[in-house]
Amino acid sequence: MKIALLGYGKEGKSAEKYFKTHLDNLDIDILEDFSYEEIRQKDFSSYDMILRSPSVPPLNLKNESSLTKYFFDHCPCPIIGVTATKGKGTTCSFIKALLDALNEKVYLVGNIGFPAIDILDELDEKSVVVYEMSSFQLWDLKKSPKVAIIGQLEPDHLNIHKNYEDYLNAKANITRYQTENDYLVYYKDNSEAVKMAENSKAKKVPYPFSVPEEIRAAIKLPGRHNEENALAAIAAVASYKNISPEEYLNNYKDVIIQGLENFKGLPHRLEYLRELNSVKYYDDNFSTNPSSTRVAINAFPNDKLVVIVGGRDKTGYEDLPEIYEILKAPQIQKIVLMGESGHELQKRYEDERFIVTESFKEAVETAKKEAEKIAPSILVMSPAAASFDMFNNVYDRGDQFKNLIASLS
Repeated sequence: MKIALLGYGKEGKSAEKYFKTHLDNLDIDILEDFSYEEIRQKDFSSYDMILRSPSVPPLNLKNESSLTKYFFDHCPCPIIGVTATKGKGTTCSFIKALLDALNEKVYLVGNIGFPAIDILDELDEKSVVVYEMSSFQLWDLKKSPKVAIIGQLEPDHLNIHKNYEDYLNAKANITRYQTENDYLVYYKDNSEAVKMAENSKAKKVPYPFSVPEEIRAAIKLPGRHNEENALAAIAAVASYKNISPEEYLNNYKDVIIQGLENFKGLPHRLEYLRELNSVKYYDDNFSTNPSSTRVAINAFPNDKLVVIVGGRDKTGYEDLPEIYEILKAPQIQKIVLMGESGHELQKRYEDERFIVTESFKEAVETAKKEAEKIAPSILVMSPAAASFDMFNNVYDRGDQFKNLIASLS
């Protein structure tokens, strides 16, 4: 069998390993470092299967598939799929924590960093998969999960998608192929999520909804957005068990509390790092767009904040006005700017709270100094931009930030 593997990141490497151990007489070609135009012009007629990694747009070729489609076609158990512009990973992790508390055989895979194909051989009918799904993984999916969750949707990845409509069309695949026997949990305060729900055949479960105070108290992550992520997870697990959220809350309250308390948050998603000299430090480096930075700032409405902002812009600087509006929040005392978009913010807007820095270390040291002047205070790095101007990726940026904060004295 001859396979073309397009892309050789984490999922591509996992796919190569999987197929080498599962197919005899395998001839696999790995393609990487190509442009979309270059790959469109290649002759794939001799290949039995063309497998795209998530970041490669659909080519509409014969025998074309994706690693996500392959997993869905071969998975023997129910899949709980989660998509949103931000908050997918946290919602997925809440779901896993709740299912762990029920002693389910649960696997967490997908955009959160665990290639789904790695666990395919371990699955059976009694397993359950929680799949974090980006627009890239949903792009041309022809099957939808048993339980789908659609959270807050806003423009993102428009440097890859043709436009916002293309982005939303990809997201909609998470429910497009559901039946009346499936469930759709959707964020009722987002118009795009509501539209997708209206077009879905699945049983619909809107969130957020009211819960007892002891349930809310069990959520250890700051911010209204994390409470809503937890509510989406509660609705998803209830749907998986074919009961309503109310019934799940009434009959499993202690187990739900246990699951919620067990989840302390994901790295780089408004992650609490330490307190030093009456300054609390938070790592929100996964905030790569304005909406996620808004959420981070709104998580601390009554604190004095110093924020670190800036990086590689994904919109041709079209989102700078939105970013600046967010930074007008009254709790923000100082704004330390870094990277390409940070310098552009400084050029466009006059603000006495702005401090421009030329290196990452300088940005952290400057922010620390300013936060200690107004302590007790919060210092949060929430860049509202991608990382590729100064770092290998968002994990690299977050890890370097954590290391710098750990070294402070």
